Amino acid sequence: MQAVDIPEEVSEEVTSTPETDGADYATQVEALLLVSDRPMQEQRIAELLQIEHAEDPGEARQQALQTVRKAIESLNAVYEDSGRAFRIMKLAGGHQMMTLPEHGDLLTRLRGERQLQKLTPAALETLAIIAYRQPILRADLESIRGVACGEVLRGLLERRMVRITGRAEEIGRPMLYGTTKEFLQVFGLGSLKDLPQAKDI
Repeated sequence: MQAVDIPEEVSEEVTSTPETDGADYATQVEALLLVSDRPMQEQRIAELLQIEHAEDPGEARQQALQTVRKAIESLNAVYEDSGRAFRIMKLAGGHQMMTLPEHGDLLTRLRGERQLQKLTPAALETLAIIAYRQPILRADLESIRGVACGEVLRGLLERRMVRITGRAEEIGRPMLYGTTKEFLQVFGLGSLKDLPQAKDI
């Protein structure tokens, strides 16, 4: 059989791999987020999908993250165009499938009291102070509230809304407290930067 010479420009077109824009991975990203009960970071999604676009590790990582972002954008566009009741939201440093706010009352009736509603006024007040002043000492927290906070603080730790972030450089090395990712999830915040500013309250 006689060999056939393929023009160089045609050969490159046949053998080159088109850059993935996220559409090829959209259903896989959707599947991961549907079964995850916690926000998933873009890096973790990319690792699970085993996306590889470049030989250089740094460049490959950036391309993989970009592919994940485009997949999420593609999915949200489909959800919006079809009038679905949910979107993929950025939450607590990751992404999670969440229903739209306008369906909140309906879902509350289905699930009963939400975790936020179970927090006492004292717990909410304590949590607010920690959120805005973290990392904060228990002594400073009690000074602001004007009452002992030991029992309330213990309850917030058990609910994983508050965590010990370290120890202060003071006599006795007292513990410092801060909020957790669970706190961000419950209040629907992407990060602490999304907390309402004092001027907006």
